[in-house]
Amino acid sequence: MSRTIRVGTRGSALALAQADLVIESLKKGNPDVRFEREIVRTAGDRDQKSDIAAVGYGVFVSELESVLAAGDIDVAVHSLKDMPSTLDAKFCIVAVPYREDPRDVIVSRDGRTLMDLPAGATVGTGSARRKTLLLEKRPDLNVVPIRGNVPTRLEKLDSEDGPDAIVLAAAGLKRLGLEDRVTEYLKCWDFVAAVGQGALAIETRADDAETQAMTKPLQHEETRIAVDAERIFLAAMESGCSAPVSAHARVRDGHISIHSFAGATDGSRVLRADREGPAAEGKDFANELAEELLSNGAADLTGQTPEGVK
Repeated sequence: MSRTIRVGTRGSALALAQADLVIESLKKGNPDVRFEREIVRTAGDRDQKSDIAAVGYGVFVSELESVLAAGDIDVAVHSLKDMPSTLDAKFCIVAVPYREDPRDVIVSRDGRTLMDLPAGATVGTGSARRKTLLLEKRPDLNVVPIRGNVPTRLEKLDSEDGPDAIVLAAAGLKRLGLEDRVTEYLKCWDFVAAVGQGALAIETRADDAETQAMTKPLQHEETRIAVDAERIFLAAMESGCSAPVSAHARVRDGHISIHSFAGATDGSRVLRADREGPAAEGKDFANELAEELLSNGAADLTGQTPEGVK
């Protein structure tokens, strides 16, 4: 009798779509194995109103990892940008598949781009990073918090009292077949994308060699090199996904380019630093970027205290 592999995921429409993509890929490489999707409802899914920083760092990951550690699932599928910058030794990110579009996008009510929105326009985002970058470019905007999954945020935008625009990840809209809602794509080396944005993380227990062997072929090496550099940068900055800090890397033909930033949440000051060179030096570049930003006062600028590794 063939083995059954239980693949754990959050219950949002996007998380389910992402898990199904992974399962379909796993089935192709393992036709004799049965794969079952298991939905894990996290605290972040249950609380759709509180600011994500108030709900807790890593809220979309920790409960999936608890179920994984208990042996109730064999694989956890995450949006990589939700992952803490370092991992508990009990777990292993076995594979990072090919990265979907990493850019942020503007979705507006009347088709206006970011620079065409009128002064005082309301823009919704639940991200300190996005808020900082929005206000850097448009200090005259009214940036307001918004929570919920992608369909919920679109519903809020479309409601009578909704914001004038919202900022979302291109990858999520594309995976949900909602790309037609995009008003404007924002260049991720300027409007610096979140660490890991557009990428998925396939996580297993560190001691589960059999499952690792099944999932490892899903790895896309250039994507892995890029996101590893981004995550090293974030760890060196001692900042999490709730801080206005990020780096985005791209790897092509053995060459890596990394763009990083740290900023004040009101957008009044933004520090930037870039590196490019051989992909093999990506980790060194990531640490150099963090050192450069920190030496220029990034920690004080962002108002973040080191979170510690979780």
